[in-house]
Amino acid sequence: MTNQQFLKIVFLVLFPFFLWSQTSKTSNKCAVYEDLKNAFIKNQGNDEKQLYYANEYLKRARASNSRINISRGYYMLAHMYEGAKAMQLLDNSIAYAKNTNDTKFPALSYSKKGYELKKQFRFAEALDNFFIAERIAKKNNLDFYFNIKHSIGMLRSEELGQVEEALVLYRECFNYYKGKDVRSPNYAIEYHNVLFALADAHKSLNNLDSTSFYNKLGYKESKVTNDQYYISYFILNEGANQVLKKNYKAALDSINKVLPKIVSDKNYGNILASYFYLGKCYAGMDNEEKAIKNFIKVDSMYRVRKKITPEFVGGYSYLIEYYKQTGDKQNQLRYLTTYMEIDSVLQKNYKHLSKVLRDEYDTPHLIAEKESLIQSLEKKQSASYIWIVLLVAGVVGLIGYQFYLKKQHQNRFEAILNPAISIEENRTVLETQLTKPDAKESQVQQSLSDEIVLELLEKLTVFENDKGFIENTISIQKLALQLNTNTKYLSKVINEQKGKTFVQYINELRVNEAVLQLQAQPVLQNYTIASLASEFGFNSAEAFSAAFYKKYKIKPSFFIKELSKTRAS
Repeated sequence: MTNQQFLKIVFLVLFPFFLWSQTSKTSNKCAVYEDLKNAFIKNQGNDEKQLYYANEYLKRARASNSRINISRGYYMLAHMYEGAKAMQLLDNSIAYAKNTNDTKFPALSYSKKGYELKKQFRFAEALDNFFIAERIAKKNNLDFYFNIKHSIGMLRSEELGQVEEALVLYRECFNYYKGKDVRSPNYAIEYHNVLFALADAHKSLNNLDSTSFYNKLGYKESKVTNDQYYISYFILNEGANQVLKKNYKAALDSINKVLPKIVSDKNYGNILASYFYLGKCYAGMDNEEKAIKNFIKVDSMYRVRKKITPEFVGGYSYLIEYYKQTGDKQNQLRYLTTYMEIDSVLQKNYKHLSKVLRDEYDTPHLIAEKESLIQSLEKKQSASYIWIVLLVAGVVGLIGYQFYLKKQHQNRFEAILNPAISIEENRTVLETQLTKPDAKESQVQQSLSDEIVLELLEKLTVFENDKGFIENTISIQKLALQLNTNTKYLSKVINEQKGKTFVQYINELRVNEAVLQLQAQPVLQNYTIASLASEFGFNSAEAFSAAFYKKYKIKPSFFIKELSKTRAS
């Protein structure tokens, strides 16, 4: 379970600023800074006002050449940005705070920088900054020291998956806060954070009774202090715990009770968690339809945010197996590919983190774990190698085939736009065919005279120029009557001179005309396959699409889309 949105407010703004204010002096100069800082905090959510107060704070600090207040000003300003800009401001804050012997800075700035790096998935650098902040805070600020220890625990449990090691850190924090007034505004939020972390860690380790203990304790403490955020999260976490206990009815009641609140908070990490555990719950109740529905919601959120932790990946195996059993190879491949993508990212991130944590923390445990993994992989390697090669070859082949198809379609599209003989020219080419005698002409003359053939071709040219083919009731009988001939002669001329059947002849004229009209239009948004079919004499959109594909070997929708792109460029 995650609590990233709320913790962003707690760790990065409210709690650090509270720590900062605990020892504020009361002189007039300091009072001005204190007022600006309090105004900044009070306007949380109003970016315009917060930016004003942060800049005003920094402006006054520069005017008085106060290095520590300049550091604090940059720190405030960093909360208004993300990425490289925030990092630059925090580096400025750190530089100005060095050698000031302040109890809060630069520790707060190093910690904030750790969170910024964590958001960028630069976990090793994040840990470096957390460790620096931890060392500084340990000397003169134990409250913040345990705040950072909690942050390191979160990174280990949520990003690395080393929950047992994180649990040790959480217990240290819990023991520290037990000696404080945990229902006071000074420590209530931190205490709830630790209780939630303990419950969640025990759940990950399948210590389900311990999970329930901390969830109930956290819910009780949150109710006492009216912490509406954590009231919802402890209910959700216990709902997830009840899924693992196979108490599915209780789980559904808990999760559905708080899901609307979590959605309204826009806490996407826990929205995803809710859908995942609803999926597991319905899967446990053998309700495949609802299980699939919720696991697909998890996948949809991943595709948008590209963020998921190992806890919530299990739904993909259910989806893959479900579509395998139903024979839906397309969806089976879709979710298998996504699962492999997620697995690759998680493996990469874990490998990146492991070296840093091995140096800073329990090296013996990590070495033992590595040996265990090597032994496990050696046992499976011989059996799995062939399957891995086949799977990789299949994926590469599929990608290559898709590229080939895309290239083919693009070439066909360009051939329509730039044909060797234009569509207009093609209409008159057949008029001159009789001037070039060949074997085919000799065969025609066996049954029809040159005069009859030429006369019919000329009449067909008039028919084409008048766009008689657009009439949706046209038939060979009707056209023969219009041309004052019989169906046998007309069919023979079209077959042998045009090289196609009557239906093919009419359909090609129609799609050619559609292409010409589309090319002549500056705006294509108003055109649909159905409207084109109706306009050019087809009985249905499907019939138009089939005729278009038979002629050009691409779908008309692809042609319109690519033509729109060329107009846009």
